[in-house]
Amino acid sequence: MSENARPSVVVVGGGYAGFKVAKLLDDVADVTLVDKTDTFMHNVAAWRALVEPEWLERIFLPYRRLLKHGRFVQDRVVEADGRRVRLASGQVLEPDYLVLATGSAYPFPAKIDEPDVGAARVRARAAHEALAGAERVLLLGAGPAGLELAGEIKASFPGKHVIIADAASDILQGPFDDELRVELRKQLADLGVELRLGAALRGLPSVPPAVTGPVSVVTDEGEELTADIWFRCFGVVPHTDYLRGSLAAARDERGYVRVDERLRVAGHERVFAIGDIADADRKMAGFAGAQGELLAANLRALITGEGEQQDYERQPPVILVPLGPEGGAGHLPDFGGLVGREVTSQVKGRAMLMDMITGHFDA
Repeated sequence: MSENARPSVVVVGGGYAGFKVAKLLDDVADVTLVDKTDTFMHNVAAWRALVEPEWLERIFLPYRRLLKHGRFVQDRVVEADGRRVRLASGQVLEPDYLVLATGSAYPFPAKIDEPDVGAARVRARAAHEALAGAERVLLLGAGPAGLELAGEIKASFPGKHVIIADAASDILQGPFDDELRVELRKQLADLGVELRLGAALRGLPSVPPAVTGPVSVVTDEGEELTADIWFRCFGVVPHTDYLRGSLAAARDERGYVRVDERLRVAGHERVFAIGDIADADRKMAGFAGAQGELLAANLRALITGEGEQQDYERQPPVILVPLGPEGGAGHLPDFGGLVGREVTSQVKGRAMLMDMITGHFDA
């Protein structure tokens, strides 16, 4: 870096963590954002777009509208070793600061791994048509994704029979009070959602998820569950297989990258990992965004010499589980703990946080 040049920052991955860093440093650094897709997908609203496909025109936001000074490169990272980033095109980047924010894979259609927005919309609309034609829907997984999808389906298609199956003995595993589970179970019962908990399966359905077909699974007890379509609502996998050398060695046994309190990758001063790939916190879009904001502030302080760096503090248990636009419940410490359908709807359920996202893509 020359004396008068702005330091270079490469952000690999344009999800909730990555786009925040790129946007917030655009005025003080030479920012390059790399992502394999051409458009940010607001996957918080993915289930809403599945049942109401008009949302597909809203939840995809082009990366070309994110930065005013920096550049967006649509490419796939094949190797990163802490000094160099090699892309599938053959281009090699050697930034002053490297931010790893490649996120995680999750079953379609909660996340859509298509290179362009046109293909993503086509695939999502096909899933909507398949769901619309089904009478019985099987959801495997009673975590936040499964519960939320059940609520969306019943809100748009109240006549469909929805079954949630999970090997766990209760819904919503995690650090949450039982009163939240009680409230969600009550609302699910009111919607007519069937819960089959403690139901370990001998295997997954033979037909792919999100397409119509005769769905059949058998529990360990020998009971058969049938449906016309099923969705996989579990299975987060971090995107870290491109890491090499000491970066690869910084991963834990599950593939997540170990970071310190400043979100630096273990053993590196100028390489950072944030969002779903980092072991800094639970895997939620809100936490990823908070990490992106804190890292951007810390890098700004390093670059400008103004201000002090701050440590990232693991967030307390926070969650909102909408059950359609008007239902759901959550745990919000700032609201005193348990919140019901009214607060959940107002904060998240109706607009699905779109207003918090669109303003970033205004360059």
